[in-house]
Amino acid sequence: MALKDLKSRMLKLLREDEEFRYAVAGLIGLEEILKRLDRHEAELTKLREDMNRLREDMNRLREDMNRGFELMERRTSALGARWGIMAESAFRESLRGLLAKEFGYRVEKWVAFDEKGRVYGYPSEVDVDVAVSDGKLILIEVSSHVRASDINAFKRKAELYAEKTGRRPDRLIIVTPYTDDKALEASRQLEIEIYTKV
Repeated sequence: MALKDLKSRMLKLLREDEEFRYAVAGLIGLEEILKRLDRHEAELTKLREDMNRLREDMNRLREDMNRGFELMERRTSALGARWGIMAESAFRESLRGLLAKEFGYRVEKWVAFDEKGRVYGYPSEVDVDVAVSDGKLILIEVSSHVRASDINAFKRKAELYAEKTGRRPDRLIIVTPYTDDKALEASRQLEIEIYTKV
């Protein structure tokens, strides 16, 4: 069969035979799709590589940001701790002055060595402010933040004070700008007065 006849027969089949026409159209379309996929496969591979690089860059950025935030948090905490210590010291001195001048209390810092480690669980130096007037003895703790564990430690300081000096305090007072609910409950149980603004 000559090429011209084959061509003529094919065209006739395409016009008259719907199933044949769809089969040929499908093949032509599939071939075109495969060619396009081949052309785009390289682009998809490059896009995948770009996405992986972007993900790696984002991970590095996240790590850098996390390190930056950690550094900032450490510096802020250090500054806050320093400010807290300075504020506690200034407040303690103000309180001493007020108690002495306005109420006639003699205020001193009592320092002793806790050989048995009763206060902190290991042998250490312990200090507490002591206010005395007309035979009344008050132990005072000033802190920027008080937790339940601080309440218990203060109670143990009072017990150590009584043991070392032979005098039981008439009142135990903690002055703090912040305390949590557990600390407030512990203070009620242990009969420690807290002056705070929560």
